[in-house]
Amino acid sequence: MKNKFIITLCALFMCTCFFACGKDSTAETVDPAEPEVTDPGAYEDFEQSVSENTEVVPEKQEGTIDTEYDYVSAYDSERERQGDEVRSYLTGRFVPAAIGDRRPVAVMLNNIKDAQPMTGVSFADVIYECVVEGALTRMMGIFENYDDLEKIGSVRSCRNYFVYYALEYDAIYCHYGQSSYAVPLLEEPFVDNLSGLSSIGNTVYYRTTDRQAPHNAYASAKGIKKGIETLGYDTAYSPDYKGKFTFARDDDEIIPDSIDSYDATHVEPGYRINKPWFEYNEKDKKYYRFQYGGPQIDDMNDEQLAVDNIILQYSKWTQVDDNGYLGFDCHMGGKMTYITRGKARDGAWIRFDEDTGAARYFDNEGKEIVINQGKTWVEIIQDTEGDKVKVN
Repeated sequence: MKNKFIITLCALFMCTCFFACGKDSTAETVDPAEPEVTDPGAYEDFEQSVSENTEVVPEKQEGTIDTEYDYVSAYDSERERQGDEVRSYLTGRFVPAAIGDRRPVAVMLNNIKDAQPMTGVSFADVIYECVVEGALTRMMGIFENYDDLEKIGSVRSCRNYFVYYALEYDAIYCHYGQSSYAVPLLEEPFVDNLSGLSSIGNTVYYRTTDRQAPHNAYASAKGIKKGIETLGYDTAYSPDYKGKFTFARDDDEIIPDSIDSYDATHVEPGYRINKPWFEYNEKDKKYYRFQYGGPQIDDMNDEQLAVDNIILQYSKWTQVDDNGYLGFDCHMGGKMTYITRGKARDGAWIRFDEDTGAARYFDNEGKEIVINQGKTWVEIIQDTEGDKVKVN
């Protein structure tokens, strides 16, 4: 079984299945309106095409998962507890059980230039970034402890792929609106979401007067909690949830030192509009985030966004329709790069347990990678845009 699993991972690196990209929209500098749907089944057709045109079968084999450094995979283990604390699914650190046993929230974040600076985003434990229509990027923050946040955002609308990323954390998904393509997914019984266009929209979200719509919608902890209560969503993790990351121990530090590791003190994901990059700081061992020509700041505390880990997750994609709506593979797998402590190593990702499971990350030998404790930024990279990524 072990050899079969490694062969499956190797197929990820050999896969040459690419999807056609859409028209070049790099000249567009305004946030796109929700795309008009001409074929309601287009996104479903894309997902079916991915599953039929890949050699990868992302299913866990019998037995335990081989993991780097003789670690035991978090997938096969119960979370560690210490008194009234539990090890966080998001950061790997001990947190109060009242926080760590509660499902996080995943908030869609507006990343257009006119919406900068964002508010509250520095409190997210995991951040996702991915392109949407017009080559702009949108972000999603996964928040474990959001209790004291009176303003999070600005909040923007749903895209199918972000729902799947939120499900990897058993998170309650917060968004202000959605495209028609996303409606069937949002209506699935395993998706708990708080939409600004639903009956509880005015409970969860509010608008400010300092910016023009749609860049002025924000969520608050009070509103989110009230929305969850009103809709009757479970606040505890599902008993079947197995986490996403295998973290380093408290007294351990991961510095990629294998023969295939390389320097990574400057990282550019290659996005065309905001042109983001990260710079590694040796003193605090964090990667600091820049975009639109300068530091990306949270205006709640005037702090620059910084994380301990960066994951570049390469995904098959397509333009779903003539209006520019995009589709990304969130299940079948692809290449990935793990970056931490000034070093990088390449590997692969595959998703376990279908829609409600999580993507897990493996090195070139088929062993699950161990990541450092702390915050993580996941950059979703179009597999045909890899030549624009810079890591040095």
